[in-house]
Amino acid sequence: MPRPPLPPFTAETAAQKARMAEDAWNSRDPARVAQAYTAQSQWRNRAEFFSGRDLIEQFLQRKWQRELDYRLIKEVWAFTENRIAVRFAYEWHDDSGQWYRSHGNEQWEFDAEGLMQRREASINDVRIAEADRKLKWPLGRRPDEHPGLSELGL
Repeated sequence: MPRPPLPPFTAETAAQKARMAEDAWNSRDPARVAQAYTAQSQWRNRAEFFSGRDLIEQFLQRKWQRELDYRLIKEVWAFTENRIAVRFAYEWHDDSGQWYRSHGNEQWEFDAEGLMQRREASINDVRIAEADRKLKWPLGRRPDEHPGLSELGL
């Protein structure tokens, strides 16, 4: 089933695709997120390499069991016909209450139906004090009026 916006991307549709991905990830619903990928989507996330929706869903279940109170912002860095590069930051805490801000870059490649067939992510985690958090909206979708990465100086 097609998942608009479809390639080839424009600045507007690339930004729309990034916001849709951000919204899905902020839901912290592994099944919802996995539906944006092809059945055999290839992933590199940090040092993990795997393929397929089932493994994507399992990965996300593990991720959000460990990364608590997760909040994410994505911003388009560049795009071409069927590829989008984004930078992102997300904040979370572990089960001891230690907060982190994770910074990263993703490269996305889409099929003609608008499903992501390849995702490569490089991510670095930085310990932060709770007082230094910048992503403080209620859990779920980032409100439209909340600043993005550039406005936050991230």
